[in-house]
Amino acid sequence: ATGAGDDGHGAGAGATAIPSVILNTGHAMPVLGFGTGSPSKPADLANIIVHAVRLGYRHLDTASMYRTEPTVGAAVAESVRAGAVPSRTDLFVTSKLWISDARPGRVVPALRESLARLGLAYLDLFLVHWPVAATAGGLPVDKSTLVEFDMEGVWRGMEDCHRLGLARSVGVSNFSAAKMERLLALAAVPPAVNQVEMNVGWRQEKVREVCARHGVVVAAYSPLGAYGGFWGSDAVMESGVLHDVAAARGKTVAQKLLK
Repeated sequence: ATGAGDDGHGAGAGATAIPSVILNTGHAMPVLGFGTGSPSKPADLANIIVHAVRLGYRHLDTASMYRTEPTVGAAVAESVRAGAVPSRTDLFVTSKLWISDARPGRVVPALRESLARLGLAYLDLFLVHWPVAATAGGLPVDKSTLVEFDMEGVWRGMEDCHRLGLARSVGVSNFSAAKMERLLALAAVPPAVNQVEMNVGWRQEKVREVCARHGVVVAAYSPLGAYGGFWGSDAVMESGVLHDVAAARGKTVAQKLLK
C-alpha cells in the first residue's frame, strides 16, 4: 500500500499498511507493535527498527526498564531522515513507567527523562509498567525494596502527563481485572490501554471483559507465547493443532497466532 491512511499512520511506498484501533482519547494506535524488550539487545537494533518501519511497522514499543529508549529514539530520527516515514507524527511510540518511579511526584519527571532519552517531545502512549512500586529499580527485583503501590497517587501523575501534552494517551500494563475496576473507579482520565501477556493459550477473559465494558483497549505482549523468552515456553508455537491450522490456511503459525 502507498500513501497515508485515514488513521494518520500512513504506510510508505512498498510498505504494508497495518490497521489501527481508535483509543478512548481519539488517537489511532496501530494494532501491530514492534517490541524492543529482550534479555539481550541486538547490536544493530536501531537498523532493525528502521527496517521494520520500511516494511510497514508504525507502532514502536519500549520502556525505561528495557534500556532501549535511546536506540528507539535514534531509529525514529533515522526513519524520518531516510524517508521511511514523512515525519515523527507518522509513528506511534509507547514507553512505560518503571516500578522505581511508580510513586507520586516521580511520574512526570520520569516521563520527561524517558522523552530526553528518546529525543522526542511527546509519547503517543505512556503506560504504568506494573502495579508495583519499589525504592530501587534493578532486575531481578529485590523484594526488600518493594513498597506500597499508591494507585491513585501514581494515576494522578499519569493524568498530569496527559494534561501537559507529554503523553497523548495514558494506560497501564499487567493490571488484573480487579485492579482495572479499582483504577477505573478513581480515574478522571481513564486508561486507554491495558497491555498484558496474552496468547491463544492464555486468553485473559476477565481482563478483556472488564476492559471492553469500559472502552479500554487490551494490547497483547508475547502473543507467540514468549517463544524463546526465559519466562515463556514453546507450548504455543509448537502446538500440533496450530501447525495443522496454519498449514491448512497456507500461513505460518505466527501469522495465525497474531490473527
